[in-house]
Amino acid sequence: MALRLGLGLPQTGTYDLATDVTTVARAAEEMGYDSVWVLERIMRPEQPLDDMYLIPGLEWSAYFRSVADPLVTLSMAAAVTGRVRLGSAVLVGPLRPPFLLARALGSLDAASGGRLVAGLGTGWSRDEYAAAGVDYASRGAALDELLDVCAKVWGADPASYEGGRTRFTPSAVGPKPAASHVPVLLAAGNDRALRRLVRRADGWLPSLVSNEQVVATHARIRELAGEVGRDPAELSTTVRAFVRVTDRPVEGRRSPYQGSVEQIVEDLAGAARAGVSEVLLDNQLECRDAQELIDSAKELREAVTDAGL
Repeated sequence: MALRLGLGLPQTGTYDLATDVTTVARAAEEMGYDSVWVLERIMRPEQPLDDMYLIPGLEWSAYFRSVADPLVTLSMAAAVTGRVRLGSAVLVGPLRPPFLLARALGSLDAASGGRLVAGLGTGWSRDEYAAAGVDYASRGAALDELLDVCAKVWGADPASYEGGRTRFTPSAVGPKPAASHVPVLLAAGNDRALRRLVRRADGWLPSLVSNEQVVATHARIRELAGEVGRDPAELSTTVRAFVRVTDRPVEGRRSPYQGSVEQIVEDLAGAARAGVSEVLLDNQLECRDAQELIDSAKELREAVTDAGL
């Protein structure tokens, strides 16, 4: 199967949300991208409790000052496209009330004709959890409850549930997703999260990983899937790649998906060999406006096609 390509939608303060989201979404579909994606960050604290991505000494990116709501952004993209899938990479699921998020995702899937891919994670920022009024220490349990509630809300009526955060008596809850189930990808970064993935998800959604890391984690996923009787072939892998295109090849050590177009195509070929199903190319942070984003995305899409990937 050919490697699928996704494109990140413009959400940061660099862009005009009123026009650029729909412009880029239309262009992505016309260029042959398979999907469009959103990220989630809800704030940039002046004095954050945690370093970015929990990497010691790593300062929060300035673009976190303004990141448009992911579900609003996907809804805008859904309204002007008819083919591309609509993904989140990722929604910090526990920040929202589980019942309301499950309903919103089901409605968006129904409205888009079954094109939604729900990428979910627990996040890493204690500041964001405090702002949402959610206990950071219980984030894993909160994600498990969200997955439970989604299964109930998306399933047959009457639906009911009783858990730590969510309780509802037998009720009709609609609209339902177009195909009764929205694909769920999890951004699992440790063994506990990988165990959740093989039990409860449709795929893995890592960010900032090398192809070597993908190969190693795939081996662990196969082991864990075997322990619970899950066929690992049922689990897809979608990699989120933050792209930076340079005029000349980067010499020496370089980060994945950062370098010349030819080097990025090499990374994509390596991803395909590593068993990756799809790579989400997010170049919004390196572009000055929507047209530059589109031009860069077009160059990459054409180079991938020429390479036969």
